[in-house]
Amino acid sequence: MQQDKKTPVLIDGKLIASTIKEEIKKEVADILDRGQRPPHLVAVLVGEDGASLSYVKSKEKQSQEVGFTSSVYRFPENISEEELLQTIDFLNKDEEVDGYIVQMPLPKHIDARKVTDHIDPKKDVDGFHPVNAGRMLLSLPCYLPATPYGIVTLIDRMGIETAGKNCVVLGRSDIVGTPMSVLMSRKGKDCTVTLCHSKTENLERICAQADILIAAIGKPAFVKGSMVKEGAVVIDVGIHRIKDDSEKGYYVTGDVDYESVAPKCSYITPVPGGVGPMTIVSLLTNTLKAYKKEFYK
Repeated sequence: MQQDKKTPVLIDGKLIASTIKEEIKKEVADILDRGQRPPHLVAVLVGEDGASLSYVKSKEKQSQEVGFTSSVYRFPENISEEELLQTIDFLNKDEEVDGYIVQMPLPKHIDARKVTDHIDPKKDVDGFHPVNAGRMLLSLPCYLPATPYGIVTLIDRMGIETAGKNCVVLGRSDIVGTPMSVLMSRKGKDCTVTLCHSKTENLERICAQADILIAAIGKPAFVKGSMVKEGAVVIDVGIHRIKDDSEKGYYVTGDVDYESVAPKCSYITPVPGGVGPMTIVSLLTNTLKAYKKEFYK
């Protein structure tokens, strides 16, 4: 049925995430009924970064809600790189830990790449290790990065057609943009993908040709209505707090100027409540896969 162009379908990430959590919770309950231990997810947190503290707290809460064992290893900001790597060695060897994440960003004196490379790919539920990145590139089973995994899941659960569509990804980060471009081009999604970035020429024209536009460029309200074609699917990955004179002192926006873009869309993710809730759920899904040893025996 044709959608009224003035009323796009909202992709409710909060609702879809809740549904997936219930599915995971049921599977964990079945595991416990068989007398087996629950999946165990660990977070390693260095320092007192506000966003990191909030994310890890949410991860811990949601892990417990689905029946996982959840642990957090907390370290001061001045921990040495060697000490942190020793902790990762311990987690790699601990048979009671199925998956773990090292929360980024890390202090400047620690080499984040070295830390990521040190993680056992079998327990890399963040999907950042070069082995998992390489397997993703080759369409082999692997742990996908949580945010791109969440976006693909949203598209699947909403039944959005992708085969043969033009997909434009704004932003080429290793965490979102680059893996997103790979996933949308592979069999199963079958899009023709253009990956744009700060050096891309004719950016507005390229975006306006997209059937599916994924905005992960990290700039508030960057995507305007003039950059979006009628009937496009728009996925907004960004989330920004902008100071204002309201009681809260800020308002939240994404990388998309919702007011000008939404009337042109067939589907669009809200901010907040779109992509965000799917990130932790994807992490939980990866942990359950790690527990079951689906990818690595």
